[in-house]
Amino acid sequence: MLVDAGSNPFEMGIATELFGLRRPELDVAWYDFTLCAPAPGVRMHDGFFTLSGVPGLEAADAADTVIVPNRPDDTPPTAPVVAVIRRAADRGARLVSFCTGAYALAAAGVLDGRPAAIHWRWADRFAARHPAVRVRRDVLFVDDGDVLTAAGSAAALDLGLHLIRRDHGAEVANHVSRRLVFAAHRDGGQRQFIERPVPAVPDASLAPVLAWAAERLDRPLAVADLAGYAAVSPATLHRRFVRELGTTPLAWLTGERVALACRLIERGEHRLEVVARTSGLGTAANLRTQVRRRTGLSPSAYRARFGPAGAAGPESGPGTRSGSGTRSGSGSGSGPGSATPPVPGPAPVPVPENGSGPAPRPC
Repeated sequence: MLVDAGSNPFEMGIATELFGLRRPELDVAWYDFTLCAPAPGVRMHDGFFTLSGVPGLEAADAADTVIVPNRPDDTPPTAPVVAVIRRAADRGARLVSFCTGAYALAAAGVLDGRPAAIHWRWADRFAARHPAVRVRRDVLFVDDGDVLTAAGSAAALDLGLHLIRRDHGAEVANHVSRRLVFAAHRDGGQRQFIERPVPAVPDASLAPVLAWAAERLDRPLAVADLAGYAAVSPATLHRRFVRELGTTPLAWLTGERVALACRLIERGEHRLEVVARTSGLGTAANLRTQVRRRTGLSPSAYRARFGPAGAAGPESGPGTRSGSGTRSGSGSGSGPGSATPPVPGPAPVPVPENGSGPAPRPC
């Protein structure tokens, strides 16, 4: 991770917590996380503290993933930082920004023609300065394969967990999120956080109906059932979901079912009818359609990549092919020519598969 004078300590702390802490309870090769900076001493935002003994920027030249620095404003990054980012892009490293870190990526030219997320407060100014970037104002993060951007400070957690999910699967990402006491996936986008006048009588939380539905995913739930439990009409429930979560009840329900199906596959269940029935997706055909739509992988390819060793079995159901030749990702590298792991919720952009070996890879 690159840090520079004035960098925000919060995002640095998130990256350190997610990728730098050892996790011996997980039977996976974890990340080799390193901070680096243009100078050995870095004065962080507002002089809260100064980092000392930080390795030089040359440490980033061997990293598979480079997280760029961000600041509390739109000050352009320094020339040495821009040079490091360009070198990383040229050699195919995965580039990640948190919040205003998108300015650093844009200054290096790697966001031209690409979609990117940035904090809603800076979206207009960023779009004016970098018109070649397709700003996504309504999402928490954007995964564009080898370049990933998070909207705001807390969205760094969402994107960080997404990266872990890409590299190690949903089960590992869920474990890390539980350790953080943080949702493994937050539905909706940053539109729900944009400042608006507070209504005189705020709506009741959707949390009870979400929890109720999550416990009954194996049942043939419909939007009308959720509305009945919430004691509102289906139209009212739809409006509340869109307003509060940025998604529809049906899309949320399908996303939860796909997430459950992925967890079952990771735990070794290879019978598609069982996975489809338990997750509420109904049929093996619908399971295959929904898993591929939301993860970019067929169930067999997903199992080959994220299932337990030796658990690969034939997919049941007509016209199914087992095995995909995909490689298990255990590090943080990514490169051209590979596929996306599970991203429940808003439809992800398909990304290349991360080809990596069993040893930890630099982040």
